[in-house]
Amino acid sequence: MKKITLILTPLLLLMMILSGCQNKNQVAFTRYQDNFFEYFDTVTTVIGYTETEEQFTAYFEEIRQEFKTYHELYDIYNDYPGVNNIKTINDNAGIKPVKVDQKLIDLILFSKEWYEKTNGKANIAMGAVLSIWHDYRSAAEDDPANAEVPPMELLQAANAHTDIEKVIVDEAQGTVYLEDPEMSLDVGAVAKGYATEAVGEYMRAKGFTSLIISAGGNVKALDKPKEEVKARWGIGIQNPDESIFTDGPSLDTIFANNIAVVTSGDYQRYYVVGDTKYHHLIDSDTLMPGTQFKAVTVVMKDSGLADFMSTTLFLSTLEEGKAMLAKIPDSYALWVTHDNEVIISDGFEKLLKSKGASGAD
Repeated sequence: MKKITLILTPLLLLMMILSGCQNKNQVAFTRYQDNFFEYFDTVTTVIGYTETEEQFTAYFEEIRQEFKTYHELYDIYNDYPGVNNIKTINDNAGIKPVKVDQKLIDLILFSKEWYEKTNGKANIAMGAVLSIWHDYRSAAEDDPANAEVPPMELLQAANAHTDIEKVIVDEAQGTVYLEDPEMSLDVGAVAKGYATEAVGEYMRAKGFTSLIISAGGNVKALDKPKEEVKARWGIGIQNPDESIFTDGPSLDTIFANNIAVVTSGDYQRYYVVGDTKYHHLIDSDTLMPGTQFKAVTVVMKDSGLADFMSTTLFLSTLEEGKAMLAKIPDSYALWVTHDNEVIISDGFEKLLKSKGASGAD
């Protein structure tokens, strides 16, 4: 799947296992952590508090299986036995409607709805353009010395086949049809966050409520840590100038519960031609990588929307981003410019460590 593989490291990785005296009538919870690597081309980390390790392990396996389901449905590159997915829809563009799982219909309708509500920068119908960039990036990874930028004529020809109105969803029949035989879907701007949201809420319904899921930078935190000294989860924002593989300092820390945090940036999934870096977040107007910011972090209740909006805000001007954000309740953003200026939206300071927020009561 596309989309930035960016790790927002939860501060919970540094927290100690629950300690201290427990009231004899109080249930003791312990913090556990595990991760898996198989899905959405990223590391997914699960941290949660349960009464026993066996209970955590059972929940963890359920989370892994749910991510497997969403990964297979949203995959644009691979076929799976008995699964009609995004690739199946693309393969049948201009041929016939494809009957798909409701989870896939929900993602497409969600993406179309928010495309209309915003400025169209995050367009799941841009597959024809994005696939060209993907092919040139892959070729550059194999042969960096001969890396090239796609010709604008090729990109413009593909852009003629990106009309989201030609993505036809028939809810009654449970089908999706691409009217244009040369168009294709690419849900990388939303799929990982949408899946993280769905899995998190599924686990909440199952009773696993003291939980944080970090799917390669798409973080969803449920309820609160079940620890006497911690009232809120702490989620670190990756510094775009620090490698995710070092222990460099976070740009800042968000303290909140029942929250989603997603970052889009230009420092992952890119290749270099000459002295210029070409990342994977492509502006639908210029058909080139966005140049407004180094990174944008979005904080909302819903991880799917946060994922969608992190791409949208990354590809928009600061003024456009603030205007769109103002229409969404309880939403915040942090922008990092190419001059390393950090800009935050109104109200975000109450959640940030740099502004005095903490994880304590």
